[in-house]
This record gives sequence, C-alpha cells and structure tokens, in this order.
Amino acid sequence: MSKYYSWIFALVILCTLLNIVNASLGEEQPIYGHCVDECVQLSCPTSLDYFLRLFKWSCPENCRYVCMQAVTDKAIEDGTTVYQYYGKWPFYRLLGIQEPASVLFSIGNGLVHLYFLCQFQKHVPPGYFLKGFMILYTAIGMNAWLWSTIFHSRDTKFTELMDYFSAALFVLYTLFFALLRVFSIRNGLVIKAMGVVFICAFVAHVGYLVIVTFNYVYNMYANVVVGGLQLVTWIYWFIVQIVKTENHSILSYAHFAVVSCVGVSLAMCLELFDFPPFWRVLDAHSLWHFATIPLSIVWYRFLLADMWYEVNNVKPYTPVKLLPA
Repeated sequence: MSKYYSWIFALVILCTLLNIVNASLGEEQPIYGHCVDECVQLSCPTSLDYFLRLFKWSCPENCRYVCMQAVTDKAIEDGTTVYQYYGKWPFYRLLGIQEPASVLFSIGNGLVHLYFLCQFQKHVPPGYFLKGFMILYTAIGMNAWLWSTIFHSRDTKFTELMDYFSAALFVLYTLFFALLRVFSIRNGLVIKAMGVVFICAFVAHVGYLVIVTFNYVYNMYANVVVGGLQLVTWIYWFIVQIVKTENHSILSYAHFAVVSCVGVSLAMCLELFDFPPFWRVLDAHSLWHFATIPLSIVWYRFLLADMWYEVNNVKPYTPVKLLPA
C-alpha cells in the first residue's frame, strides 16, 4: 500500500513540473505583436468602461486582450494552434474579470471554509483540544481562497505574490495540523516550538522569493513537498488505525481523510492535461479549483466525525507515537 501511495506522490510532482515547463508562445507571434503595436498607436490613450477601470486595466493592457482574442479567433477559424499569452489561456473576461470560472470556483471554496467555520464554532465543544486549531484552519483557508479570487480576477505582480504566499501558508498549516492530530501532540511547549519552526519556515520561504529571486520551480517544489508530507502523514495514520484498532466499524469515517488528501493531490494532475479552455472559460486549472470544493467538504466532514469520536469515546484512537516506547 505504501508503494502505491509513493507512486501517487511521484505522479503529483510530475504533473506539477510538466505544468511549469509548459511554454507560453502566444505573445511571441509577429501577428500578435503587430496588432498590439497598432492598437496602442491608434487607440491609446482612451477612456475604458467602468468595470475595466474598476479592475485597473490600462489602455495598452486592453489592447493586448483585444489582440489576443482576435488572434485566437483566427487560429480557431483556420484550425491552427491556440496559444497561451503571458502564461495564461485566452479567456473571455467578464465585467473586467480575467478568469471568471476560476474566480467563481475560488469563491465556492471560500464559502465551504466559511460554512465549516460556523459549524466548528457552533458544534465543537470548548474543551476539545483541537478546536482553536480547527477554526484557524478555516480562517487560513478562507484567506487563501480570497487571494485566489483576487488574483484570478486581476493578475498583477502583487496579487500573484499574495496568491502564492497565501497558498503556501495554507499548505504549511495543513501539515502543522496533521502533525498535531496524528501524533496527539497536546503539550503546550511542544506546540509553541512547532509553531515557531513553521512560522520561520514560512518567513524564510517568502523572504527568499521576495528578496533573492522569485523562482517558480522552487515555489512549486516547496508546496508539493510539504503537501506530500501531509499526505504521507494522514496515510500513515489511516494504516495504523486499520492495523491496530480492534473495532474497525468505529473508524468507518477514517477513510475520509485519505480520500480528501489523495483526491486533492490527484486533482492537481488536471494540470497535466492542460488544454485550451472550453468556450474560453473552463480550463484545467479552473476545473482543479472546482474539484477542491467537494473534496474540502469531505475533509471537514472527517474533522467533525473525528472530533465527535474523540469527545464521546473514553478509549481514544490507537496512538501514533513520535518515538518508540
């Protein structure tokens, strides 16, 4: 079984790397460059409509969008290759929003986290040792999807950085939470020490990308490795429960953790099948965001079921020890 999951992890890394090396050739086409130059010369400066001004589109940027759509129309008409432009497919914008589908699905993900934040506040007993961490989980998740919404609405250097950094923080926190739950860490001093280590790791990650160089490959590697560690941690916990727990029926919901974590990892592989967007709206990346909506619901269902089991049963799960006794 461990060999099977190692193959999943390797596949996720492969999917990510293939997405990184995917070339963006649209802006290099002479026909596109000539179109943009002519549009800027003839049309700029000019007053754009309200929604374009709201999302801070400039006249030259609008020319790039208009020419991108014109060249794409011609490519589809002639049956030639549809290219990406500046790393993005030629999406139809909506009311100034660059990627409407990704924005919609990012909002959907954020609403899932908001809903379960309310559920945790309402149903998790105050004495449950992970309650605060569960609430923080939803808050960090909402922050990540908020910046995803903003970034896909309008791609600028700042919104890109905030999207990447918020995602990195969320991925790091999922590993932190996994370690707390799987290894039943309840010692306050140990938890604080772990928190310091994780905060330092996040600051170092952000500092390297901001001060040294913004390396997309490194950023992707870092997120995939941390996400992979979280996946391995929950798989290990699941295997321990199956092997050592006498009453397997009590753990009927334990598979939710693995389904959610593995599902998110496999959903990332939609990037492997990157394709021009259907109707210039739905691409692989937006579908990945769509896939994480039900997977997040599965994950939070697991956390609630896990909480109720721990609260209502005298005998806890088979402990997973950090060190052998």
